[in-house]
Amino acid sequence: MSTAPEVATQATPATTTATTTTTTATATATATATATTTAERSNPTVGAATSLLAAYTPGTHFLATPTRTLLTTGTHAEVPHDDRPLPQRVTATLAAARRAGIADPYVVGAVPFDHTAPAALAVPESLRTAPPLAADPLIALPTETADATGWQIRPVPSPEEYGAGVSAAVDRMWRGDFSKVVLARTLELTSPAPLDLPAMLQRLARRDPTGYTFALPTAPGRTLIGASPELLVSRHGNQVVANPLAGSTPRSDDLAEDVRRAAALLESAKDLHEHAVVVDGVHQALAAFCTDLTVPARPTLVRTATMWHLSTTVTGTLATRYENTDASANVSALELACALHPTPAVCGTPTATAREVIRETEPFDRGFFTGVVGWGDANGDGEWVVTIRCAEAEERSLRLYAGAGVVAASDPAAETAETGAKFRTFLNAVGAEL
Repeated sequence: MSTAPEVATQATPATTTATTTTTTATATATATATATTTAERSNPTVGAATSLLAAYTPGTHFLATPTRTLLTTGTHAEVPHDDRPLPQRVTATLAAARRAGIADPYVVGAVPFDHTAPAALAVPESLRTAPPLAADPLIALPTETADATGWQIRPVPSPEEYGAGVSAAVDRMWRGDFSKVVLARTLELTSPAPLDLPAMLQRLARRDPTGYTFALPTAPGRTLIGASPELLVSRHGNQVVANPLAGSTPRSDDLAEDVRRAAALLESAKDLHEHAVVVDGVHQALAAFCTDLTVPARPTLVRTATMWHLSTTVTGTLATRYENTDASANVSALELACALHPTPAVCGTPTATAREVIRETEPFDRGFFTGVVGWGDANGDGEWVVTIRCAEAEERSLRLYAGAGVVAASDPAAETAETGAKFRTFLNAVGAEL
């Protein structure tokens, strides 16, 4: 007799102290503020996270994780792009900010898939924080339904071209050239009206409040916005957590079918192999930095509103770099993220070969898709998240991204369908359909 699959939740360190704000920007924000007025008398944290969500405006940095909610104001300094390693540049920028009078500087932003391309990381002038969205009861309030705005949608590449790319990669794997590659495709959406990014962010955050929701400027007039389920790595003191996801199946609106799909994913030889490759890569990368590294023998499941994912939570204790020193002298969360990135979950294995296959097959630049987004502080703590379920937004256009892990047992039609299901996270947020 089959049983319902186990669903894992991500390990999270202690949350930050709430700092509330009452700014509202949408109809949802007005409802939130009204509900807060009464509720906060008995619990002052009620409405703290959702008020930061409501206060988001394009050009600021918003990031919600299972441990905290962040909203920035202004930019004190941008992390420069030069020949130094990225963690070194970030450390220098944070140190300069502290010397300039910012008592507790943070860096927030995004790192692209191509580690040689410029990152979009900044130290804000000020930073407001709150507990996680999932801890705020007001996150359950409904948001406005996305209007059908007459989106024009162009797939790049076409589904047929994408399937042909998957087939060609599978043929090469059977010849022994490599063992896995992650191939992506995009949807280019054009709206007749300017984009309402705050409304999109509200819908993304309220649909999956336990995940990682973000809206971050990456260039003048351009925003990276999305809701990722996957933690690349976090550091809190000497404690390190990574949560690789690989192996997926679409959710179903029918409960019995949804459970059947989840149970089948846990037994899928193809998906278990794909997942094991990723976990092994994460394990090897973290082993160079950690002691007492714990890697569960079998994956569990993580669910989003649209997908089931195989999930393994890897935990460890950071090895001290120097004797008689505190945690801040050790490797930072961003250094760990750079050591892990890109994992086989977003690139493939061997990494160099997979990168070349991606360049040959994908007719677009990934930009920040399958990079990392997150935050870090001057003590080295931080959370860095794999940039998936996302879009790059400009005035009237969105470029959506979705990828699938291709292994020798992959079926081109199934991988094309999986990317289509992953697009649903963002399509639902903007009221568009394939």
